[in-house]
This record gives sequence, C-alpha cells and structure tokens, in this order.
Amino acid sequence: MPHPASNAYPAEPPGAQSAALPGAQPAAPPDVADRLRDIQAITDAALSRLDAQNLLDELLDRVKAVLKADTAAVLLLDRSSGELIATAASGIEEEVRQGVRIPIGKGFAGRVAAERHPVILDHVDHSTVINPLLEERGIRALLGVPLLGGGAVLGVLHVGSLTPRVFTADEAALLQLAADRAALAVQSLMSREDRQAAVALQRSLVPSALPAIPGVRMAARYVTGDGAVGGDWYDVFILPSGGLGVVVGDVAGSGLRAAVIMGRMRSALRAYALEASDPADALSRLDRKIQYFEPDAMATVLYAVLDPISGGMAVSSAGHIPPVLAVPGQPAEPAAIAVDVPVGVADAVQRHITTVHVPPGGLACFYTDGLVERRNRSLDEGISMLCAAIRTSSPEEACVQVMGALIGNEQVRDDVAVVMLHRTREAGRTLEPA
Repeated sequence: MPHPASNAYPAEPPGAQSAALPGAQPAAPPDVADRLRDIQAITDAALSRLDAQNLLDELLDRVKAVLKADTAAVLLLDRSSGELIATAASGIEEEVRQGVRIPIGKGFAGRVAAERHPVILDHVDHSTVINPLLEERGIRALLGVPLLGGGAVLGVLHVGSLTPRVFTADEAALLQLAADRAALAVQSLMSREDRQAAVALQRSLVPSALPAIPGVRMAARYVTGDGAVGGDWYDVFILPSGGLGVVVGDVAGSGLRAAVIMGRMRSALRAYALEASDPADALSRLDRKIQYFEPDAMATVLYAVLDPISGGMAVSSAGHIPPVLAVPGQPAEPAAIAVDVPVGVADAVQRHITTVHVPPGGLACFYTDGLVERRNRSLDEGISMLCAAIRTSSPEEACVQVMGALIGNEQVRDDVAVVMLHRTREAGRTLEPA
C-alpha cells in the first residue's frame, strides 16, 4: 500500500526512529573497532577484481555477517525513471527476482535516498514501508543508508532483522562506511562496464565490411576515444535502385545511453532509406521518430546517396559537417551544401538536398568532428588540415594520410569515424528512383 500523497513523511510508530549522522563520529569502542575493520575489508583488493554484480553479492554477505543481520539488499537508482531498482539481495532474494522498484521519497528505501542519511526503523508495517515483501518476509527492524558518489545518490543499502531489534547509531555508521566504500567501487565498476558495453555496441553496428559496387572504391576507419564513449557511427549500404547510401552521425551525449540511441537511429534510418529515395525525406522521418520516441535525444546526421554511374550525389545534412571533396587537379575542399538543424531539435523542419558531382577519380571524405576538432584548435582549422592531408585518390591511402596527419600518436578523447569514397568511372545513364 503506498503512502498518502504528501510531501511530509508519515509519523513513525512508537519505537521507530531516524538517525541522521552529520559530522565526525566519536571514537569507536573496541568491539565496534573490530567490526569496523571487518567493514573496511568489504572493498579490499579481492573485491576490486569482481564485476559489479558479484561485488554487490559479496558485499551483502559480509555486511550481514558483520552486523548479524538476516537480510541485506542494494537498490540502485535508475535516473531516467527516478526509481530505486532492487539489484542485489541476500536473505530476501525475491526483491531482485520480482524486479522491485521504489520511487524516490516513498517508503523506506525511497526515504533513505531522499533524505540522504541513515534511517532506522524498529517497526515495519504498511505505514513505514511500501514494499510488501518486507512485511511478508517477516522483517521486524530495518537499517538503511544511502550510496553516494560524487555528491549524487547512486542507490540504497539496507539490512533487516527477523527478530525485534533496535539498530544503533554505531551500526548505522558502520553500514554507512560500507556503503561509502562500496559506492566508489560500484561507480567505478559500473562506469567501466557501461563503457565496455557501449564500445561493444558501437563495434557491432559499424559495418563489418564495406559493400562492393562497380565504379566505387571505399575505405573506412573507426576509433573509440579514450574519454566517455559517444554515439558516433557510420553506415554504407547499397539501395534497391543501385545507389550507394552513406551515413555519418553523432549522437549528443556519451556512454551507453548515447550508443543505444545511436543504434536505434542507425536501424531506423536504414528502414527509411528503403522507403524514401530522397535523403531529406529519410532524415525528416528519422527526426519525427526520434522526437516521438526519444524526446531528449539530439544528433547530427548526414545522409548522402551517390549515383555511381553519373557521379551525382544527393546530400542532406542535419547539422553535420559537410564532406570534403577532392577532385583531380584541384585542392580538396568542403562541399558547398545546405546544413539544416540537427535531428531532435525542432518540429516540422524543412530539410534540403544539395546535389554535388563526384567526377571520375574524385574522392569524397565523410567524417565526424572527433577527427578535426580539438581544444587547442578550432573546427575550421581542423577541416583545413583535413583538406591538406588528402593527397591521393586511393581511399585506403587517403585514410592513412588523414589519420596520420590529424591523429598521429595522439590519444583522442572523442570517437572518430571516417569514410572515404572514390569514384573510378562514369557512364551515360542515371539511376531510377528507389
């Protein structure tokens, strides 16, 4: 049963108490000092080698033993929903198996997260908890503390007793210490696992091999930055008309969420490319989809369709950097195309197409800003360096030249995507619309 709708927490029943523990703690008596050493072992070298889930499981077993508790659980905050999700449990495993969710500020765990300090309950019923599993399990007393990292709430750690008991302020301090030490380890582990998952997702969505099409040679590079993984991607595919579709994009933000949105955009744009022969139409459909299903997302995307026979290339840019064109006998320079607003920014945007010509021997370079933009140089300076670096019509050699000139031995923080497209011949007919 949920609490009544109120900004104030319900009054505690007789005997229930809340423990706020600001400031320095008094010196621990000998028996508490022994338990303190046990708690400090919770994130020792052995635990640091565990993944996040196994660390939490081991943490709960040790906390139960040290505090002589019957149950222990960790609920981690899902920021998108504002709810605490049961992630690990010992003695009350059904919390995790049933996917318990507790809103911030509601019930016992939600109250711990909202108040950001330890809370002690020596009376457990529907007036103090909203998770019926706590009552059904027969828990008589609870002690909960927040998991804090970088000043933000990460979750809640709580222990329970199946017999009447009053948890003490010293025990609350011990549990808070465990939570503080565990929060650092969990934050680090989750960040690492988030990055690994984002990198794996990115690599799975980048084409494993570029398509073969008469009259066109291609090469590509994709490098993950050493900072937070972002949502850069590229895609190359042959359309039913025989045209060659090329996409480069960059989702705003970083981490796994950006990579997931990137994957959704990539799949959606592929689907729209089959239905819309006009690149601007495909981007408009993508924009509607993203604004409806991912209202907080934003991305720059460039979609081009090359007719490999005539060399005509229709380009539509949603806020993305224009490709660089290198024509035999002329210096490379950015294509003069219209650049519209990014995807996810505004409703009912009028998107435009610019048709550029890639002559036989011409090279088009598509890329994300991680290639050219740095803290110590402007975007325009980076693009000028890119243009100067392209000295050949061979796409593979051009990739080598560009990566050498703009990346070299530098550890770049942002992801880098590059697609080189070289047109080798010309014929007299153009493609029919898809």
